[in-house]
Amino acid sequence: MYSAAMSGTDTARKLIETTQELLWERGYVGTSPRAIQQRAGVGQGSMYHHFGGKPDLARAAVRKSAEEMRAAADADLSREGMARERVRAYLSRERAVLRGCRVGGLAQDPDVIADPGLRAPLRETFDWLRGRLTEVLEEGRAAGEFGPGFDPAATAATIVAVVQGGYVLARSADDPGPFHQAADGLLRLLDASVTSGRGAS
Repeated sequence: MYSAAMSGTDTARKLIETTQELLWERGYVGTSPRAIQQRAGVGQGSMYHHFGGKPDLARAAVRKSAEEMRAAADADLSREGMARERVRAYLSRERAVLRGCRVGGLAQDPDVIADPGLRAPLRETFDWLRGRLTEVLEEGRAAGEFGPGFDPAATAATIVAVVQGGYVLARSADDPGPFHQAADGLLRLLDASVTSGRGAS
């Protein structure tokens, strides 16, 4: 958890949520203490009462964003249905595509990557996501949904890469179309795996 001690008051929660939004919009350097205070509507004293400074607050915000990303993905991947249907739910979920991935975008921020405390939640989240997708796809293979040559771990890594790359393509084009095209193409590849797997069984 991002820190039970930091979530005990409305002010601390507001500061964390504000920092999440500013990091998403502006990156680490652009998220100044003054900008956080102004948007959150709190004074400097209140901010430093709850957090040791911007790095401390940013770490709490990044960890909370990472937790929220995991929770959203797990909700899609834990629903009932075939593995392919659960992956489809994950890929098809409504996203603010043109804003980019709240967590993945931070991995492109040199100041975040240079700070082990900020980088750790990113690594943990993507490790978790690949692992969770691998579990789902492995369940599908065990149930005969995919053929014996299907590689759940490699496919899981591909799914994560396609989603993150889809954000980059969409943002560079200022058009969500490339993201959806990439996701649709990946789903067609999974469909082909299902068809060939069943034909071989």
